[in-house]
Amino acid sequence: MKVKFLLSFCFGCFLSELPAQEAISQPDTFSFIFMTDIHLQPERGAAMAFKKAIEKSNSLNADFVITGGDLVYDVLRGNFERSDSLFRLYKEMIKGFDIPIYHCIGNHELFGIYKESDVDSTHADFKFGMFERHLGDTYYSFDHKGWHFIVLNSIEEKNQRYIGLINEPQMEWLKADLKKVHPATPIAIALHIPLVSTYHQVYPKHPIDAVPNELWIYNRKEVLDLFKPYNLKLVLQGHMHWIEDLNIQNKTRFITGGSIAGRPSWRRRLDSGDGVYYDEEGFMFFHVKGETFTWEYIDINWESREE
Repeated sequence: MKVKFLLSFCFGCFLSELPAQEAISQPDTFSFIFMTDIHLQPERGAAMAFKKAIEKSNSLNADFVITGGDLVYDVLRGNFERSDSLFRLYKEMIKGFDIPIYHCIGNHELFGIYKESDVDSTHADFKFGMFERHLGDTYYSFDHKGWHFIVLNSIEEKNQRYIGLINEPQMEWLKADLKKVHPATPIAIALHIPLVSTYHQVYPKHPIDAVPNELWIYNRKEVLDLFKPYNLKLVLQGHMHWIEDLNIQNKTRFITGGSIAGRPSWRRRLDSGDGVYYDEEGFMFFHVKGETFTWEYIDINWESREE
């Protein structure tokens, strides 16, 4: 009897260890929110809508929020007091998030670069300065549960306008950052102006005989070439205010994440008379398991208004 009891006890011990061993072999799971083109401003109820987006985000039990740029609307034309107040409003409102938020710069965060601006390059906040003062670096990376996330600054200034470009200092930083990453590590990029998008092939305004570099990344090939030896799984994009999910060569998904502000910004209508469908105001909710992921678009149940 003692022998039988001992054998039963030991077999029970073995079984009790199985769940722990199985758990070790399971891939990491997590969720995150991609929220782009917020266009925060005091007008048109934008702050009320953003508050709804924050409250909805907090109910989803995600690990973090990552943004896709155009956080405020806008600072391109200078006007320091107005521009600074927009960043202050944004910083105050994001205190409402219960989870970490990672910021990405968009074209509307470049302070004073337009020709009609009342400031020039001698101003301390010119171009990236105001974003950096309020929110920190315009490009950086972080790791989360086996994934490497890279936030890029896809905006530059040329001839007092913005263009899509990953500038040379950033390219050098990116090369150095990737050298620290194992080739098998799943990588996600977040940036504002898309690296790859079909929007203007689906809705062309004019025949395209050259890359419109305010809509796509001018040096996108050079950027994407850097990732060829790596496991680039996901590119999160903004700027277009529409939803798009492209699977390129069954390796990398390029996902353009709709917008909080709708399209046109805070003036969306279901039928604008131009034959273009405008997506609801909302954000993307990603579910990750190992190297695979799914997403759903979360409508924040907001309707744009004219006031």
